[in-house]
Amino acid sequence: MPIRTAEEYIQSLRGRNMKVYLFGELVKEPVDHPMIKPSINAVAETYALAERDGEMATAKSSITGLQVNRFLHIAESADDLVNQNKMQRKLGQLTGTCFQRCVGMDALNSLYSVTFEIDEKYKTNYHKRLTDFIKMIQQENYVIGGAMTDPKGDRSKAPHQQEDPDVFLHVVEKNDKGIFVTGAKAHQTGCINSHWIIVMPTMRLLEGDKDYAVVGAMPADAPGITYIYGRQSCDTRSMEEDDIDAGNAKFAGQEALIVFDRVFIPWDKVFMFGEYEFAAMLVERFTCYHRRSYVCKTGLGDVLIGAAASIADYNGVPDVSHVRDKLVEMTHLNETIYATGIASSSQAHRTKSGVWLNDDMLANVTKHNVTRFPYEIGRLAQDIAGGLVVTLPSAKDLNNPTTGPILKKYLRGRKGVDVENRVRILRLIENMTLGRNAVGYLTESMHGAGSPQAQRIQIARQMQLGYKKKLAKNLANVKENPENDQEQSDYFQRVFKMK
Repeated sequence: MPIRTAEEYIQSLRGRNMKVYLFGELVKEPVDHPMIKPSINAVAETYALAERDGEMATAKSSITGLQVNRFLHIAESADDLVNQNKMQRKLGQLTGTCFQRCVGMDALNSLYSVTFEIDEKYKTNYHKRLTDFIKMIQQENYVIGGAMTDPKGDRSKAPHQQEDPDVFLHVVEKNDKGIFVTGAKAHQTGCINSHWIIVMPTMRLLEGDKDYAVVGAMPADAPGITYIYGRQSCDTRSMEEDDIDAGNAKFAGQEALIVFDRVFIPWDKVFMFGEYEFAAMLVERFTCYHRRSYVCKTGLGDVLIGAAASIADYNGVPDVSHVRDKLVEMTHLNETIYATGIASSSQAHRTKSGVWLNDDMLANVTKHNVTRFPYEIGRLAQDIAGGLVVTLPSAKDLNNPTTGPILKKYLRGRKGVDVENRVRILRLIENMTLGRNAVGYLTESMHGAGSPQAQRIQIARQMQLGYKKKLAKNLANVKENPENDQEQSDYFQRVFKMK
């Protein structure tokens, strides 16, 4: 039966034979672990939103003819991409954290065009295999985890040059039924909460890297997969009886290291096998989608701006000019991220496969803004909140018969504000800027979908300086040898290592 509701999604994760390690111990049932449960709740909210608001969170698929969750939809227009962004912002507002499905959505869309073009060159049948896979997951309404980032080992060496070949996922055996892969994928968002995992190359590959040029799908509980859960700041607060100190007790993100030990992928789930020259295309198209997907952080920004405005009100200074100015600045930065993401989606074009791809330059500008602006928004939130963000006594002290009355006397804000409510807002700000969900709002903003330098390289490649110089020289009526422009352009390309 297809998954329809948030509760059905949670139940679908039970009883799987998954090897998940947390704090050095094998977790018996991940669904019931108090530190994992908030991340499951965040994914469940993607189902709940689809139930409540089908226009925002679902789309009509031409592949199956079904109304499907937008995270499983192949973009058939620029409007589809814009609607993805609107959904992402809304879910950020609802959860205040990473809801873990954007990687899978962007992997499906990038693979849709890349497999089409591999087939076009080599007469393979990857695109049909992928389409059949998409039909199945749309019908069942599954969660797809995308696994791209390898541990990488020595960054100065290509995958096939590494001392330990397993630091990049690679094919170790093939037979008439399929292939076996070994290696690892790091920082894997929502992987334990997914039904299927799609593995992909992480970088441009050389001819010697053919064994690393592999894309395939496998159940998240496939034999040979081990998950080692990633720690997050203040994560054990979710295991405490009182929910106050958690800040956001219901929702959290999730990352883990996935280790693959001869994991089998049947041929019908293999979507690239040795076509190393297409790895760069896949990575670039995936990052194009995924970098504009970071408009999700504007939903979290909305929550943090709301928390900052609330604590200013609780402190009795909502209309003080410098506080209002900081809230304006926070909003300006947040909307700038959203504007570039929406612009990237709006400027999409149709690929040969029929899937629409957003504008790459604007996608990289979006993500580059995300590597900076949330940090400033977080700093301003802490500025408005004051030092209690890092010096609040615990909920146990607040509820203690001896210390509780003392704290309620001295932690008061303006008249009429309940002390516990003030504490809860302060804990939320701590949670999003220093605590567990600072991972989803800050660190992920820096390194997810590539580091800042990765975006700067792509922006540099697309600056069109030659064209822009011609515009300037035309208006200034400059007369010079056209070869001079070409020499300068060649020099610039060498400086930025584009050749």
